[in-house]
Amino acid sequence: MATKAISDASFQTDVLSADKPVLVDFWAEWCGPCKMIGPALEEISEELADKVTIAKINIDDHPDAPSRYGVRGIPTMILFKNGAPAATKVGAAPKSALKGWLESELGADAGSNVA
Repeated sequence: MATKAISDASFQTDVLSADKPVLVDFWAEWCGPCKMIGPALEEISEELADKVTIAKINIDDHPDAPSRYGVRGIPTMILFKNGAPAATKVGAAPKSALKGWLESELGADAGSNVA
């Protein structure tokens, strides 16, 4: 499953009411580091599809959610569990670091189903 584009209007349904954890990537078109991590997040969304949904929200088009969750710099990734923010990572990082952080936050079993 690829990353999912979400909006302020769909945030409640897509993130807060989701039946599994959701990592929300707050980004913008003009943000170089945001574009750098995009492909890594796409790959991670495929690799961890059974554990987490990865969603992206453009902060310029949808300013309410970033304001509500205190996003001041981008890229910012917030992991939501059971409808609440559980962990935050600010700034770009290599895929291995992003995946390692996410697996750690999801729990030790996140990477156990190796194909």
